[in-house]
Amino acid sequence: MTTYALTDSWTMTRRELARWGRQPVQVAVNLFFPVMLLLMFGYLIGGGRGLEGAYIGYLVPGMLALTMAFGLEGTMIAVTQDLNKGVIDRFRSMPMADGAVLVGRSAADMLQSALALTVLIAVGYALGWRAHGGPAAFLGAVGLLLLFRFAMLWIGIHLALVAGKPEMVQAVQILVWPVGFLSNALATPESMPDWLGTVVEWNPMSRTASAVRDLFGTPGAESGHVTAALIWPLVLLAVFFPLAVRRFARLSR
Repeated sequence: MTTYALTDSWTMTRRELARWGRQPVQVAVNLFFPVMLLLMFGYLIGGGRGLEGAYIGYLVPGMLALTMAFGLEGTMIAVTQDLNKGVIDRFRSMPMADGAVLVGRSAADMLQSALALTVLIAVGYALGWRAHGGPAAFLGAVGLLLLFRFAMLWIGIHLALVAGKPEMVQAVQILVWPVGFLSNALATPESMPDWLGTVVEWNPMSRTASAVRDLFGTPGAESGHVTAALIWPLVLLAVFFPLAVRRFARLSR
């Protein structure tokens, strides 16, 4: 049974990857957008306040975390389009594992997210950013970023199933922006008003960004955030993964 589930999920993953070949411009835009944000905040807007060392050293890990929060609309639109075109109903009528469609969609998104991380890290190195931790710490930081993305992804899948229509995705996607910018990705909480800094410190993405800076060996980075960066995404997954699966199981009933 497990073999069939894995086979069906891989088939659905290949289906999603085939869309990349048909939409090369969209793939390129998704990769270029975080690079554009990095260049804009790094050079046009300038350095943050209350930082030790060059701002680019603080910004790149934050942008890596921010990238994992953004770009969910592609997955959300794909899910809602399949819903409205009856594709999911046809898949569910076939002898295939329950949830393979969602697993395939999430696997394809994670592959694209890993590619986006690779591109952004390469651009960061080109701009002079360096990871000062060892290989294990580097891989740990990348793992935390992908874990955060995986949690955000299942939130997006659940919201897409709730929204039901592609035109509703944009309204739902707007909710991601406060999560991204109300964080320490771009500036320290100490440089903000006290009440805002408190909100920022409680943002799950701030925990991920802080933990990643620590693992990368960023000068002046705070330590002790790795545990929280592990717990927050797992909590979000524990809530939204079953919600998405349950919502999917109730479709067309």
